[in-house]
Amino acid sequence: MNAKTVRYTEGPIREVRKVKDFLPSPDQLVFRQDSVKVTLSLSKSSVDFFKKIARLNNGKYQQMIRQLIDSYVEHHRSQP
Repeated sequence: MNAKTVRYTEGPIREVRKVKDFLPSPDQLVFRQDSVKVTLSLSKSSVDFFKKIARLNNGKYQQMIRQLIDSYVEHHRSQP
């Protein structure tokens, strides 16, 4: 991998201003939630799909399925 240095030579540099730190602290980034182990039968094609997408994105397919279910619940929980 070649590292290229970008040099901006045209145009004025505007006044620099400091922005408020808006990022969460590292301990706030750790997402822990109570979980319950279940046995669930899924179609082979569905599992293969999630495994493929997880592999392409360096993720874990079980976490993807869990997030999908959590999103579904959150969406429907807010509806009457």
